[in-house]
Amino acid sequence: MGILWTIIIGFLAGIVAKFLMPGRDPGGFIITTLLGIAGAFVATYLGAAVGWYRPGEGAGFIGAIVGAIVILAIYRMIAGRRTTV
Repeated sequence: MGILWTIIIGFLAGIVAKFLMPGRDPGGFIITTLLGIAGAFVATYLGAAVGWYRPGEGAGFIGAIVGAIVILAIYRMIAGRRTTV
């Protein structure tokens, strides 16, 4: 159930991250929400490694949004370079 909850929170975090980071995304809405899900997983496992969360505990909505924004920013930098060459 923890993984399903992380996916749902990540989906919502991806949508919020898209609204917080306006501009043109190279991948569109689907890629942005998938990056949000990835951000939630990164926030969950990084937070558990640092000691913010217990093992098996989800990152929470704010942590997932921060993770989604970080991954979305990295994706924009990488995808932006690829399209200009």
